[in-house]
Formats: sequence, structure tokens, C-alpha cells
Amino acid sequence: MGTWDDLGMPRSSNDKQPRDYVVDAAWPHAALASDAPVSAYYGQSLSRNLARAMASTGHTLRSLAEVTGLTHSTISRVLNGRVMPDLGTLARLEAAFGFQLWPGPAALPPTPSGA
Repeated sequence: MGTWDDLGMPRSSNDKQPRDYVVDAAWPHAALASDAPVSAYYGQSLSRNLARAMASTGHTLRSLAEVTGLTHSTISRVLNGRVMPDLGTLARLEAAFGFQLWPGPAALPPTPSGA
């Protein structure tokens, strides 16, 4: 059985899936809605980091699934902003690449001047 995220269900914070906050352009380089929660920005940055890591290492969804023990569909959902991965998923991805994917505070949206 999948986790709530795997099933597309809302998390306890009631945040929607990260890509549901897109207002302009294509995921993961899109502008996000002004009311997008922090989780949407982190999900967007994580998607970009994962895509860059896959491109730089030559991994496909299936090859990365094989080395991580995750399903290719779970990796695809992270890439496409359809799920926020749990800590175990993130740990497996980072271990496979040997470097950090989690964006940390760098993913936070810029604060408006004078705020």
C-alpha cells in the first residue's frame, strides 16, 4: 500500500501538491502563486536538483529506481511536483548520487523589499 503522498492525498498541513501552485510557465521552472506555501518552493527546487542530478549522471527513471530501490513512478512524481518525498525517499536518492538534493533555505522565495 502506498503512502498518503503516493496516493495524491493532502498532507497533514493541507498543502496541495507543489505543482498545483504553478501560475506561469512549465514545472519546475514556473512562477508559483503568491500564496504558495514554503513546501511548494522546496518541492520545486528539489525537482530541479533531481533533474540536474539525473542529467549529470546519466540516470534514467528506471536506472535510478534500480539503484535506489524506489519505483520509477515515485521518482517521476517527485520530478513532476506531484508528491513531496518522505525522508526515506530523499535519503535513498541522495545516497545514490552521493550528494545533497534537498535545497534547504536556499529554496525560500525572496522576501519583498521593505517586508
